[in-house]
Formats: sequence, structure tokens, C-alpha cells
Amino acid sequence: MKPTTAPRTYRVKSFGCQMNVYDGERMAEMLATRGIKPAPEGEEADLVVLNTCHIREKAAEKVYSDIGRLQKADGTKPLIAVAGCVAQAEGEEIMARAPAVSMVVGPQAYHRLPEMLDKAVQGERATDTDMPAIAKFAALPERRKIGPAAFLTVQEGCDKFCTYCVVPYTRGAEISRPYSDLVTEARKLVEAGAREITLLGQNVSAWSGENDRGHRVGLAGLIRDLADLDGLARIRYTTSHPADMDDELIAAHGEIDKLMPFLHLPVQAGSDRVLRAMNRSHTAESYLKLLDRFRAARPDLALSGDFIVGFPGETDAEFEETLRLVDEVGYAQAFSFKYSPRPGTPAASMDGQIAKEVMDERLQRLQAALNRDQLAFNQGTVGRTCEVLVERKGKHPGQWLGKTPWLQSAWFDGDYAIGDLVEVELLEAGPNSLRASVRESALSLA
Repeated sequence: MKPTTAPRTYRVKSFGCQMNVYDGERMAEMLATRGIKPAPEGEEADLVVLNTCHIREKAAEKVYSDIGRLQKADGTKPLIAVAGCVAQAEGEEIMARAPAVSMVVGPQAYHRLPEMLDKAVQGERATDTDMPAIAKFAALPERRKIGPAAFLTVQEGCDKFCTYCVVPYTRGAEISRPYSDLVTEARKLVEAGAREITLLGQNVSAWSGENDRGHRVGLAGLIRDLADLDGLARIRYTTSHPADMDDELIAAHGEIDKLMPFLHLPVQAGSDRVLRAMNRSHTAESYLKLLDRFRAARPDLALSGDFIVGFPGETDAEFEETLRLVDEVGYAQAFSFKYSPRPGTPAASMDGQIAKEVMDERLQRLQAALNRDQLAFNQGTVGRTCEVLVERKGKHPGQWLGKTPWLQSAWFDGDYAIGDLVEVELLEAGPNSLRASVRESALSLA
């Protein structure tokens, strides 16, 4: 590649999970420290970072499609960096197949993006897919002004090796960030404007560390200490694994007011045979009993989950078991996907791969049930009074949108500001949002 001028503007395009959103924010902050500014909406950027996710079907092919679309009107291309899990899994192939790409950087190495950019400006192409033990966090810049709801990665990697999943290969083994680093970063997030922090991890409930009193604590202990931060109003966490939910975390849901009544706990299937084939350590019964314990601790808890339909060998009867589990739980939200093979994972070579049309039909039935329950949950909250965290303006003048404690989107009218906590009554529910009105006696709680 020929040398080029240093980029003045950038755009980070993140796909997939909330951890990718967090990583995208941190890469943007690193670029900002170099004086590179975000490209104005509608304008082409000098540098584009494609922060990829390997979970979705045909993820790699979509990356190449995006690369092809990045050609500018004058026929030139911006500097292109491919980051994230696809970069980790297929870095060398991306470099060979897409000459327009200057940089390929994995999710554990993106702190080296600025020095890779220096090389790219000189015409060198670089790949970095090393996976050091969370070395990147020490190299990242301090958090600056952010929105009212912020992400904080506390744990990365996975040791569970579900047979359908590439995360252990793209993010590495489970590792927890140090307690003191997390408390410090959380405090800086609050100082930068965060009212709500969501703790992130591939298996966030596996986090553990030594607190400032020298005691070994788990996620519940970290949450209890973060709840003492002045100015922090809300705490959430995602994503958890049923194997890592302990008594202390269950109790925390009933004891810590700042911990929101929402739990995302993937189950993936309702058939025990399918769960064993997936290498999930729970059964349908043990999962349901675990949810019962959480609901006993926090009766108004909203539940969310993940589902895969059409896993190799899944029969019609086994899929019906998934529908029965959905009926029993009554999810407030859920994510559902058709199984798609990931190269290098055990499930990709299993017998009994399911036909696309069968998966399509099953997914439609599952999503109909999940949508039914989401609407029912929303309707069940009508008449409740709760606080909404104002996150952005609505479509109409004087309209605001924010999240309820149960992670529902709610909209209402009034004279408020982003970051306010407003007491509202939920008046009307749709499948994806609720209409609310501000209580007459309520004032902004900012």
C-alpha cells in the first residue's frame, strides 16, 4: 500500500453484543486522543473501523460486503481496520482476501490500534491477534464525557466451550479485571455523566477478585461496593451463565436497591438432550428452579434469555420442549436465533444438521411466543409507578425516551434533560415500548 495522509475523521461501526459496543467506544476514545474526530453524520470518514461479531450467520461474508461498500464517490477508499471476533478468527485470510484493509486487530489487542494506524499511514499493513491477559485495559485512555447509561467490561473470555460457540477461541479463557481498576473506572464513568452502569462479560457472573479489604468477592460483592458510589443510580449486568449464579448474587437482587430488577440468563433450549449436546451444564428443570430462586428474592424481576433453534439433531418433539419452557417462564424479553455452524466448533461437524426451512418455521413459532409474552409483560406493568432514566429526545418536540427499571423503553412529555431520573406512571403498553406520564408531584431527580 502507498503512504497516505493521516486521517482527520473516523467512524467505528460495531456489530453484535454489548461488549462489542463497549470495545467500539474505547477504540473511538483512543482515536480521539490522536486528535481524530468522528465523521459528521452523512459524511465519509477518512478511517473506518469495522468492529465485527462472529455470532451472526455468515459474519465473515458480511464483513467483505461492508469493505466493498466503503469505496468513496471519487473511487478512493478510506483507511479500513477490521476489529473484533471475525478479525481474531480470520485475520490472515482477511488480509489476503481484502487488499483494501490496512489493519486487522483482535478484541484483546485493540489498544495497539493507534500504533498500527501509524504504520498504515506509512503504507504498511498490520495484523495483531494476540490475546494477552487483559493488558489492553491499562493502555486505554481515561473515560471522558459519556451518556447517562454506560458499559463497563469486568470480565472477558469463556471456559464453558458450548459446542456451537466461537467465543473461547476469539476472546480467550475467562479472566476477571482487578477489583480496584473496576471501582476506579466506575467512579470515572459517574464523573463523566453516567447514572447507570451495566457490567459486561462473556460470563459476567464468573467475575471474582480481591476487594480493598483483602477479601475475595464475586460479582455480588463488586455490585454492593459499586452501589456505594455517589451519583450512581442504577446497576445492571450481562451476560450470565446458569452455572455461575451463586447465593450471594441471588440475595443481592433482593437487597440492593440500585441493582435493577432485570436478569438476562440464557438457556438456549428446553430439551435436556439438546442441552447436553450443546455442552450446557444445566437442565431445563435446574434452570427453572434457579429462576424461581431469583424471583423469590425479587418478585418483580423481569427475565430475559437466549434461544437457538435447529441445533443439529433437534427433533420436533425437542423443539416443543423449548416452547413449553418459554410458556412456563414468561420472558419480558428474549433473543432467538437459527443455529448456524461456526468453523472449528464441534457442532459444525455434528450429524443431523437441520434444513433451513425447518429452522425458519421453528424460529417463527418461537418468536411468536416470545413476542406474546413480551407484550403481556409490558401490559402487566401498566399502572405501575417507576423511575425512568432519560436517555434521548423523542421524535416530537418535548418528548423524551428512557428506560424503566425493567429495561423497557418508555416515552413521555415534559421539560427534562438527558440523564434525569423522572418518576412516571406507565399508561399504555405496546410490544416494544410504553407510554407514560410524569406524576404531577415528581421533579427531576438529577
